[in-house]
Amino acid sequence: MATVIKCQAAVAWEPNVPMVIEEIEVAPPQANEIRIKVIATGVCHTDLYHLFEGKNKEGFPAVLGHEGAGVVESVGPGVTEFKPGDKVIPLFLSQCRECRFCKCPKTNLCDQSW
Repeated sequence: MATVIKCQAAVAWEPNVPMVIEEIEVAPPQANEIRIKVIATGVCHTDLYHLFEGKNKEGFPAVLGHEGAGVVESVGPGVTEFKPGDKVIPLFLSQCRECRFCKCPKTNLCDQSW
């Protein structure tokens, strides 16, 4: 059974304020969720636009770095497609796997996520 873990994260507490590297607690994955040990990540334009330019005032505090690569650390109930140890690339938006975009190998912009 998965437990709460502690890890280092870059946390943005408010718009236009430098991020702080601090220790955070990450809850076990819930139903249909996976918890990823991030190996490498970056801050992308979406992070900058929504967080640092203040376009999303409700998004704070936020842990940045959804563009990255990692390894599945644990899985929640109902997850059948992934298992601990799988290498993964997180996405900013979820995927329905049914729309024209999800079925296209050239994009990951799901119609249902907007």
